[in-house]
Amino acid sequence: MSGWRSHDGQQSDRQPIKRSNDDKRLLLQRLKDEQASFKPWVAEPIKSALAKRIAELEADLAPARR
Repeated sequence: MSGWRSHDGQQSDRQPIKRSNDDKRLLLQRLKDEQASFKPWVAEPIKSALAKRIAELEADLAPARR
């Protein structure tokens, strides 16, 4: 067996990371801060990827705010 393969139960099993709502809110704030600090010459794919991730987090947190 090579040393590069993961074992069952390891974090590298390509499982989504489970985050609490507080962790998600903190991540959302960090991403928004990062987006606000972008310089004008940042590549458009980077901007759109970050905007997509922010929208996903906001949609995920929307039911929790009710």
